[in-house]
Amino acid sequence: MAADGEVVSARQAADDGLVVAFGRLMGIANRLELLLGRAIEQECGISHLMYEVLLILGRAGEPGLAMSAIGRAQVLTTGGVTRLIDRMEIAGLVERADDPGDRRGRLVRLTSSGEETAIRATRLHRDNVQRLLADQLPPDEWARFAESLRVLGHSLESQVPRLR
Repeated sequence: MAADGEVVSARQAADDGLVVAFGRLMGIANRLELLLGRAIEQECGISHLMYEVLLILGRAGEPGLAMSAIGRAQVLTTGGVTRLIDRMEIAGLVERADDPGDRRGRLVRLTSSGEETAIRATRLHRDNVQRLLADQLPPDEWARFAESLRVLGHSLESQVPRLR
C-alpha cells in the first residue's frame, strides 16, 4: 500500500485485512445458508426464507403482521413478499386476516400447521447451528461472537433502505 494507506495494486486489494475478513464472513454465511437451508428444505419441506417468515410471525403473535412489516424484516420488495406469502398460504402455513386496527388492512398470521412447522424446523435448525457453528468455537468465544453479531445487526438495520 502507499504510505497514505491507499490501495495501489490488485495484490494489495486482495490481501487487504478488512476485505479478507469480509470475504471470510460472506463465505461462511453462504456455506451455512446452503447447508442449513438444504436441511430445512429436505426435512421440513420449506425454504429457509419461509422458515424465517414463520419465525417473524411467531414473534409477532396474534393478530399477525402486515405484509409490509414482513417485507421490511426480510428486505423484500412488495411484490416479493406478496408472492412468498401466497406460496406459504397455499402450503397452509399462514393465513390472511382482517386488521382490527385498519378496516382496509390485512394481516398475516400463522396457522396451526405453520406453528407446528416452525417448531419442527427450529428443532432441526438448532441442532445444525450448534454442530456447524457454535461447536466450532470455545463457549466463551461463541458468546462474544453471538453478542457481536447482535450489535452489528442492530447498527446496520437502520441503514438498509426500504424496498418497494
